[in-house]
Amino acid sequence: MSETRVTDHLPIWQRPVTYAAIGATQDDDFLRYPPKGYRAIERKVRIGHGEERWHHAWTETLSLGIQRRSGLRVKRVESPAEVLENSYSPVTFDQEGQPVQPASTTSGEQVYADTGAKLVAAGETAILLLGWGPLSLRAPVRIVYVIDEPTRRGFAYGTLPGHPESGEEAFIVEQREDESVWLTIRAFSRPAHPALWIVYPVLWLVQAIITSRYEHALTRPLS
Repeated sequence: MSETRVTDHLPIWQRPVTYAAIGATQDDDFLRYPPKGYRAIERKVRIGHGEERWHHAWTETLSLGIQRRSGLRVKRVESPAEVLENSYSPVTFDQEGQPVQPASTTSGEQVYADTGAKLVAAGETAILLLGWGPLSLRAPVRIVYVIDEPTRRGFAYGTLPGHPESGEEAFIVEQREDESVWLTIRAFSRPAHPALWIVYPVLWLVQAIITSRYEHALTRPLS
């Protein structure tokens, strides 16, 4: 019996992600050494300059604003507090290989930005929807890690059963020393089911279009 069928009866917040290489998008060399059988991409785009742009970029990123601004509908699924409390936040490193923050578990308390935006937490579940009606594409995801550093913030989500693809995607914004603000998108994916390989070119095209929208989601003029 397939893993998807075994977990079909579980609430979506209890279902495991559909891939093994959790957190692989953190590795700077993952383009050279992607998880076996997966196709990897990385995009870097300058989205602006200055403190106001930086604040806008990280609050939008950590509240799933990139997805909403790219035409996706986002449904955040409430998870029990104990699920978020026991979610692991991995250690991150600077360019010299020194740890920036300790590995820890989240407190389970929901965090909000000063704009009132609800920020994501490791272990949280969401459903991304593209289109409307019976033909809409449904893509359940799990937040697998969150980065919260003074000049570098973001997160990654992994696919859940019911997502047409299997893999992980990360969205990381950073403010550099010259105050320029950059968005990095990293992802690795493959069709979630053997039958979907037939339409893989279509899936890849849809992913490329959405990724292009992601790249421009944070570049609009600030109000």
